[in-house]
Amino acid sequence: MIETVFLDLDNTILDFTHAEAVALRRALMETGLPAEDSVLARYHAINQRQWELLEAGILTREQVLTTRFELLFQELGVQADPRSVCDRYEGYLAEGHFLIPGALELLRELAPRYDLYLASNGAAAVQYSRLKKAGIGAYFKGVFISEEVGCDKPGKAFFDRCFAAILNFHRMTALMVGDSLTSDIQGGINAEIRTCLYCPEGETSRRDIIPDFVIRRLGELPPLLETL
Repeated sequence: MIETVFLDLDNTILDFTHAEAVALRRALMETGLPAEDSVLARYHAINQRQWELLEAGILTREQVLTTRFELLFQELGVQADPRSVCDRYEGYLAEGHFLIPGALELLRELAPRYDLYLASNGAAAVQYSRLKKAGIGAYFKGVFISEEVGCDKPGKAFFDRCFAAILNFHRMTALMVGDSLTSDIQGGINAEIRTCLYCPEGETSRRDIIPDFVIRRLGELPPLLETL
């Protein structure tokens, strides 16, 4: 029986891809830099790769924040201060609170029946701002953000610190739900808890990280939980 559900935030509960595009376009335009769709798409790919390097322990959080813009500006052949653009971008990102379809309904259904905890690798100030603006913070019994925890997903240490903060926690009654194989699913595997991949596309891109369960819509999670 599942009692504790850990939920990722970005692209699981809140639409990070949309928030990222809106924030990045504003930051680039205000700095006088190119902001076409192709530029946004290239940044998205670079940014995703930098976070994967953080998950692998190769980069630090601070390095990720600036390196992604340094690499983008190098490809574009433009001169700009990566730190300044990053700060502007993060400020706008903190305003992005677009809900994934079915997310609010999911939280309303699960909160009375399970102990919900947020487990995110995002920046604390940004994530807390987005939670507040979306009005969903009250559904969670606790919020674990890697910047505050002191470790990142998928590291076992991140989850160990989360578990230690939860009274009467048991691994056998916990489930990690998220959209990222490398962060959420590998993290749950490292932490020895069951995992559920939220994958709207319906197919996983890797064969070396296998979730226990896969859902294509958030509405599939409540009936799944009832069977566990």
